[in-house]
Amino acid sequence: MAVSNARVLLLSFLTAVIFHRCLADVAAGGSAAEESPHRRFEYKYSFKGPHLSQTDGSIPFWIHSGNAIPSADQVRITPSLRSQRGSVWTKNKVSFEHWEAEVTFRVSGRGRMGADGLAVWFTSEQGLDGPVYGAADRWNGLGVFFDSFDNDGKKNNPAILVVGNNGNLVYDHQNDGTTQALGTCLRDFRNKPYPIRAKITYYRKTLTILINNGFTPDKEDYEFCTKVENMIIPADGFFGISAATGGLADDHDVLSFLLFRLTEPGQQPPSVDSEIPKEEKDKYQEEFQNFQQELDKKKEEFQKEHPNVQGEPIDDLYESVNDREIRQVFEGQNQIHLEIKQLNRQLAMILDEQRRYVSVITEEISKKGTGVGSGQTDSATQQLSSVVSTQQELLRNLNELRNSFYESLKQIGSVQHQGNAGGAGAYETIQHFNDIKENLHMVKRDVEHLVQRNVQNPADKAIKCPEIPPIPSCLSTVHFTVFVVIQTLLFFCYIMYKSQQEAAAKKFF
Repeated sequence: MAVSNARVLLLSFLTAVIFHRCLADVAAGGSAAEESPHRRFEYKYSFKGPHLSQTDGSIPFWIHSGNAIPSADQVRITPSLRSQRGSVWTKNKVSFEHWEAEVTFRVSGRGRMGADGLAVWFTSEQGLDGPVYGAADRWNGLGVFFDSFDNDGKKNNPAILVVGNNGNLVYDHQNDGTTQALGTCLRDFRNKPYPIRAKITYYRKTLTILINNGFTPDKEDYEFCTKVENMIIPADGFFGISAATGGLADDHDVLSFLLFRLTEPGQQPPSVDSEIPKEEKDKYQEEFQNFQQELDKKKEEFQKEHPNVQGEPIDDLYESVNDREIRQVFEGQNQIHLEIKQLNRQLAMILDEQRRYVSVITEEISKKGTGVGSGQTDSATQQLSSVVSTQQELLRNLNELRNSFYESLKQIGSVQHQGNAGGAGAYETIQHFNDIKENLHMVKRDVEHLVQRNVQNPADKAIKCPEIPPIPSCLSTVHFTVFVVIQTLLFFCYIMYKSQQEAAAKKFF
């Protein structure tokens, strides 16, 4: 009995091991089969904003016809006018075995229904004009149609259709191409808050279409539309986008068309040089040689006209990137130095006025101390003492502010001295700027402390000082505090503005 149980346990263990091994092999085979292909962007067969069109209205590597209107950020294939047709096509043929196209577009109109629709093409010839969504009929290749008008009245529009043609098929407009469609899905692509995105992939003779409905700003929010297997298309052809309007009209705007070349896993992508025809290579080489000869001639003419410059190296005539950055740093330090100097002068003037004011009040206290009664003397003395103490505290705070500005001036001067002597390193420059910012923060905190003290002691403002002889008008504490706060804010705004300018300038180097 024990031997039979042991045999049963052994058999069950071996069965479980074999089963898990089979599952692992299946999972490994599935992961290898689902490995994604290599994608390479092909700029000569793509377009997108913000510099989509050139100054003459043309699109690089593309041609447009009909009512198409290229602009800086999009191509309006047809405007929202009746009976309009337009299209854009690549100038050169595409000979990729596998490819993926990402089209971003908008279809918008005022009416509840629109017409006629938009089409994405891959055909052996350019269908610049025709009755099928603005392109030629009897095409040889592939057409992906975004049909927005219900011609057959079956309430099955807007819809997306995949139609193939060998050059002999006439498109069935009356039935919206449903009798010829290899794949279709119902999607409403009109008047969406965000652009519609269509990803069309042709890989291993299988055409897959994914759609982003334009409800969210997420660019990768695709959902499955349709798939066509065992589909044969021309080995080489032109990509194109066309659109048309009829009795109803929509704006058909294409924001971008991005083409990617797909390479199966394990295969080496072909080099860029191998894709350029020999004729084009010879043409570019000849143009380069002619340009080089003209450049040599101009160099010789320049040397003849300027014999004194012949021995000087060319690099010394231009400013390097490091020199430019150091120059910009020192220019910013000079500006900060001048601003802090001016603030220091203004603080010195205010300190002189406050000292004179305190001395006048002290003299008045000493004069009136002998000629007034004891009760009145005590009250007046208390009031004047509070005023004097407030002024003395203000003087101390102003001295601290002045010392902080003086320390900032010393640090900036030391940085400039080091830069003029041998060029300060980037790390030391950043450290000095941080020290300057800390001192300025201390100044700001002192000013805020003064403001708070003035607000917390409103009774001091109500104290009426005894009559004193007329003295020169001086700046009040409130005005001075407001003035210092405004100057400090302007100074920090200036530092932020200069740092943004320097950061923007460094982006180009």
